Amino acid sequence: MKLKTAGVLTAATLILAAGSANANLLFDIYAGATAGAGAATLFADHHDTTDNAQAYGAVLGIDIPLFRFEAEYNYLNEKDLNLHAGMINAYVKMPMLVVNPYLGLGAGMILGGNASHGIDIETTAAYQGMLGLTFNVPVLPIKIDAEARALYAADVFKTPDVKPDVLHYDMRLKLRYIF
Repeated sequence: MKLKTAGVLTAATLILAAGSANANLLFDIYAGATAGAGAATLFADHHDTTDNAQAYGAVLGIDIPLFRFEAEYNYLNEKDLNLHAGMINAYVKMPMLVVNPYLGLGAGMILGGNASHGIDIETTAAYQGMLGLTFNVPVLPIKIDAEARALYAADVFKTPDVKPDVLHYDMRLKLRYIF
């Protein structure tokens, strides 16, 4: 009977120790959502057009002391253009106390969408840069990012006379839940 009690107490101690050790890991896994507003410019043979735009997205990533890496899906909506983009982002963070500035770069693909007049969007490479601040919520496993971002993609659709590039820039809020 004493051996069983010692075994149960040992197992319980190991389980509780493993659970609290998870809080002290050197990395955090997170999932989140983004929303932003800004503008998009289509560059098409000296006929540039700029309109208001919105952005919505989802992220899944890993946060380590000086760097952060994430996979991201974006839906970019503008008057004449709707884009779906998949991106891989890398960030460099400057650790501070409650607010942490960061700088990021991303690369990925425009996965599809449509333009005005029923034109389909081509699959093409896309690049983005981000500059922002992370706000740590003290007691909750939540972080809030406020960032400025610009995304560029070349030749997003092709017509016989035009192959426009797009530059989408916005201010975003990102809510991240730390697992």
